[in-house]
Amino acid sequence: MPDAIHHTTLDNGLRVVAQRVEGTSGVGISVNYRVGFRTEKPTRSGFAHLFEHMMFQGSLNTAPGEHFAAIQACGGVVNANTFPDSTDYYQVVPGEALNKVLELEADRMGFLTVTPDRFTTQRNVVKEEIRLQVTGRPYGGFPWTVLPAVMFDRWENAHNGYGELADLDAANADDCTDFFHTHYAPGNAVLALCGDLDPEQAVSTARAAFAHVPARPAPTLPDLDEPPAEHERRGTCHDPAAPRPALAIGSRLPDARHDLRGYAAHVVLAHLLTTGGHARLRTALAPSGAKVDSATGYFGPLAVTHPDTFVIVSHHPAGQAQKIEQIIDGQLADVAGGASNGTETRRAVACARTGLYRDFDSLAYRVRLLSRGTLLFDQPDIGEQLAHHVTDVNDDDITAAAANVASPTGRALLNLLPQETAR
Repeated sequence: MPDAIHHTTLDNGLRVVAQRVEGTSGVGISVNYRVGFRTEKPTRSGFAHLFEHMMFQGSLNTAPGEHFAAIQACGGVVNANTFPDSTDYYQVVPGEALNKVLELEADRMGFLTVTPDRFTTQRNVVKEEIRLQVTGRPYGGFPWTVLPAVMFDRWENAHNGYGELADLDAANADDCTDFFHTHYAPGNAVLALCGDLDPEQAVSTARAAFAHVPARPAPTLPDLDEPPAEHERRGTCHDPAAPRPALAIGSRLPDARHDLRGYAAHVVLAHLLTTGGHARLRTALAPSGAKVDSATGYFGPLAVTHPDTFVIVSHHPAGQAQKIEQIIDGQLADVAGGASNGTETRRAVACARTGLYRDFDSLAYRVRLLSRGTLLFDQPDIGEQLAHHVTDVNDDDITAAAANVASPTGRALLNLLPQETAR
């Protein structure tokens, strides 16, 4: 079980949260910066992800690739991810390696080295990643790279976070340096530590490691507010590599900062609809040969701030799009009308709760959510709060969540066709 969370702010503006978790071995370290896809500017799409790569290319006292090598040498794991509102860099290592990891993180936070050659190399790496993961792969990036453009008006919310190749080609090393100084300030980040540690001692170690990192002004956050949604929107995209069509439906989620219970009800609804062979949508769509999944957010619960998306995706036989849409809408209408009974809701609650607490068993997951919760929601324990709200979800909550997902207000539907000429 986790202990109380220790929270402090260093002189340079870096926020530090630390938590001891009984029964764990090792420590998790996550540095989460308030910069992501939705912080990018037009003509520089994909830059946040590209910069994530640059953070492993060396700093004042760290050679390119040395960060990975040092963590792996001590038996740890290390990785990073870029999301719409944040970029996180995380490690899980034996306790004795904590100081080394903090020194590495402080070195690149304060003194990243950017050279044209390193930038060009990583830009080529990212472009190849796009070719492998998006353009050269069936359903690559579907629906998160394409559905937002149908659903939202603001460029920040709507554009493809992987980036357009032309935008990446137009960028240069000077852009990278400017991006670093603007967005990678200590005051724009949160350092989280958890696991087999003494929180006060861990904070003291962090204070010493980051003491030489100079303060810089934190940037102004982007305006992500969307105009009031008035009607349903529809779009079509093409994927020549896809073996059959697909349908994606997106609906706006409640703002977790102000309505965490409503948000939790959508987490449970996703399980009610598509978790297990007897889930509503899977049962309803099985005779048509369609597959279906649903999720709270493209990247999982609490991965981004508002606006966020509840998404349903179905891969189906050709010529069945209208039928699949009708079946999905019919099931949502049934649940919104109160058709789900107590047993069905309790099963979904149990699935959701089990999934959340299973994730908490991972130090990597726990430390990343601890950091992200502080950074995005100013609530370090928001993950635990969500789990408690999920436990309390009842039939009325499910009815309200289904009514929201079924409503045409603010909803977007995107049909993926396997080739340009498909109808």
